[in-house]
Amino acid sequence: MNSPAAPAAPAAATAPASPPFRFYDNRQKYLAFVTSCNEKSAIARRAAHEVALLRPTPPAVRMFDAGMGDGTVIGRVMRSTHRQFPTVPMFVVAKEISLEDVRLGLEKLPDRFCEHPATVFVVTNLNYAEAPRLMPRDAHLAAALNWQEVRLSGATAHEYAQQIEELSDALATGWQTRPSPRTGNPMIVRPSVLVMYREDHKFLLDGVIPKPGQIFEHYDLVLASQPWRARMDANFKVQKVLAPLARSLAPGGRLLAIQSWGRDPGLEIIRQLWPEERPFQVDRHELLAALRRELGRDAREFNLTALPDERAVFRYEMHTLPSEIGDRIGTSTLFAAWNAAIYVNQIEDERLDAVVTNGAYLEATQRVLQAHGGLWFNDEAFVVSRRRD
Repeated sequence: MNSPAAPAAPAAATAPASPPFRFYDNRQKYLAFVTSCNEKSAIARRAAHEVALLRPTPPAVRMFDAGMGDGTVIGRVMRSTHRQFPTVPMFVVAKEISLEDVRLGLEKLPDRFCEHPATVFVVTNLNYAEAPRLMPRDAHLAAALNWQEVRLSGATAHEYAQQIEELSDALATGWQTRPSPRTGNPMIVRPSVLVMYREDHKFLLDGVIPKPGQIFEHYDLVLASQPWRARMDANFKVQKVLAPLARSLAPGGRLLAIQSWGRDPGLEIIRQLWPEERPFQVDRHELLAALRRELGRDAREFNLTALPDERAVFRYEMHTLPSEIGDRIGTSTLFAAWNAAIYVNQIEDERLDAVVTNGAYLEATQRVLQAHGGLWFNDEAFVVSRRRD
């Protein structure tokens, strides 16, 4: 007689499915890349050229950062803006959905408030179409908007830093997220806006400080640095990011967009292992053409001309000592270079197991570093400006 059949295992469908992994949620790769490469300082230098071209109108020079990250870029841009306009009030809005990045970004502000006291800094988790306006379009979300206003007291960076650190609980409440069951992308639990300025400059900044319910747009400078996944198509990038940001420009305003360009040793490392890999298929020319179509008749209000390669493409490097690249390269340098290559080229974790298991990734990384004497990457930039007339 046959043995009784074992009880059937519970159907897989009954177990809750894990949300899809989202590349940019890997904090380890992000932080290792930021500390080992100088992309952020290179982007800030490029943005400083745009700051020099601004002609702000009262009551302030107005800037929007379409992805604050750890705050390094916007902090440096604020320094450049102070140098250019030392006595002009500064209004800065930064979009960021990551609680960790909001905390890191706010840590950069005490010195900014000390050097440029006429500053209003706003951080929000709203999407690209809503963040420049500081207001959700949906009436129910607008009614639930978590609006917080922080007036910094004192006169030293130390005092401002202490008060910013005390915002930890408020940030944890306002920047909660949940993963989308379909895409894995983080979704905000509650739309939030945090407004910060110095108490002793409240009277001077009365016309600059945003008020709840007040729709605010018209920026002098919009910075969009790596705001999308490279593999998304041009129409998605334009409709979700570029078009809303372009429409938020003031007359004479400038939108600086930056994305990875490839054609560098970082991509060589990837192609040693995946020869057909093409992560950067949508260049600035295609994006500007798609933006022109999306804007329709409004395109006549903008300058949408791509710069030639020699002006649009710039490079940044991984930090290494001259003695580190030779016949033998230290393991820590190889790991840092490999991490930077897979981060910039956006290789998902699921694809890495095979090459990491057999050690092929370290051999490929060493060959490329020795061939070039180091590691660098190329970014491309383009500018969308709104005509003054």
